[in-house]
Amino acid sequence: MTIPTRRHLLAMLFPLTMLASCGGSDVAPTPTSLSLEKIGAYDGAAAGAAEITAYDPPSKRLFVVNGANGSVDVLDLATPSAPKLLGTISVAALGGGVNSVAIHDGLVALAVEAKVKTAPGVVAFYNAADLKFLHAVGVGALPDMVAFTPDGKSVLVANEGEPNSYGLADSVDPEGSVSVITVNRGGTPTVATAHFKDFIGREADLRNAGVRLYGPGANAAQDLEPEYIVVAADGKTAYVTLQENNAIALVDIAGAKITSVKPLGFKNHNVAGAGMDASDEDGGTNTNSGTPAIKIAPQPVKGMYLPDGMAMFSVKGGSYLITANEGDARADWPGFDEEVRVRAHCPLGLDPAVFGADAANLLFDSNLGRLRVTSTPNGGKTGKNALGQCSELFSFGARSFSIWSTDIVRVYDSGDELEQRTKALSNVAFNASHDNNSLDGRSASKGPEPEGVVVGAFGDKTFAFVGLERIGGVAVYDVSVPTAPVFATYLNTRTGATGDRGPEGLALVMADKSPNGKPLLIVGNEVSGTTAIYQLNLTY
Repeated sequence: MTIPTRRHLLAMLFPLTMLASCGGSDVAPTPTSLSLEKIGAYDGAAAGAAEITAYDPPSKRLFVVNGANGSVDVLDLATPSAPKLLGTISVAALGGGVNSVAIHDGLVALAVEAKVKTAPGVVAFYNAADLKFLHAVGVGALPDMVAFTPDGKSVLVANEGEPNSYGLADSVDPEGSVSVITVNRGGTPTVATAHFKDFIGREADLRNAGVRLYGPGANAAQDLEPEYIVVAADGKTAYVTLQENNAIALVDIAGAKITSVKPLGFKNHNVAGAGMDASDEDGGTNTNSGTPAIKIAPQPVKGMYLPDGMAMFSVKGGSYLITANEGDARADWPGFDEEVRVRAHCPLGLDPAVFGADAANLLFDSNLGRLRVTSTPNGGKTGKNALGQCSELFSFGARSFSIWSTDIVRVYDSGDELEQRTKALSNVAFNASHDNNSLDGRSASKGPEPEGVVVGAFGDKTFAFVGLERIGGVAVYDVSVPTAPVFATYLNTRTGATGDRGPEGLALVMADKSPNGKPLLIVGNEVSGTTAIYQLNLTY
């Protein structure tokens, strides 16, 4: 779970940015290189005070979800180097707090969860220019993310439908869904629901295909939890990450119907270039009392992608999805906790037929013993053989970003490159978390934890910007060849346990809509509560 809040909230590209990411101008020059420069910041002065951001070009206003207050801070971004607070949108009369914000042509949409998160939430609409409240419409439980279609006529909402607990007397597990709101500017919006009811009774088929359904007592509609939405350029199809389920759902927008649920499969961490640092006590040999050290190497582990943020882009006539493979565990629910360390999960050892002659040594904490894995890979499966020995180990997240075709076939994964790129940082310890500066602090969990991703086209090149939630910073890749991305740059603006920490939401502002005429990347840093303004410096 994301700390300090549960909201796995990701940034949203306002529609003009999304259009740019899907092709760009035919006459725009193509840069030879790109770098990031931090030019401004706003300090919300509280953990959680900067999460999701969205920019309104006409008013030059930046809307920042303030999770600490359950509201939205409205910043004047006319001078990007010096953002100023203009006002705050309170939703106290509507629900328990804001989870996400999106803007299209001056219309602001806010996802507002109910005061009891398992109850239906609302989407509230406001005028960007004067912050006037317009309408509120009911949606599903725990609306976690909102996105406009490119034409601005519809708003899609990922209703996560998290339970409050499992198997207890007061347990409530609402169904996940996707709301399709017809905006109807000047009138009252209408809502249709794309639900998962048609998959009830088909749980075995979904599990056999690789979709994770494992919440105790939950049917498919309850267990499938929408997290993040991207919309195709033609506005006909939406793609929705189902994070805990390690899958992506496809939505027919006009019909408000879930057409399919596609499993993402698993990453093989046991090959060169796809390894991980699996322990925070790996400074020793076959020991349970080692010290932190940097050891990135192949491991006999399967990584569940479990993506949070996602973006869509087009190059040379083909469309692709890119996912930030954060990983997430159902680990803090009363009545159920799937997260366990390997040594505790495998008290009878590892299956030597699978793990080889070194199976016993792998259980030491300096090897795989402290790695967090799931006790429930899928349904009633445990990943153990008839003797009770572990035959498969499934870790959370892939510590990478991946690129997929629109029929959900993986065409690229960044392997262990994000850990490799961050190990030489001088301003923060390797695999430190966002609330400390401890060497190896996240190695036994999800490493740098990629959470958000946005894309933008500049001439003939398309770049992806990937936020790393734990160690921090933004990694930039040229994804113009989707099967072979090229590293462009990486910027981390934290200093030990201070500075910008916990990048949660990313928003890209293209030059023609930017207040200073330069492309900007806006990052909401959840843990430090700071909103950072980065300028993209392009070299031609």
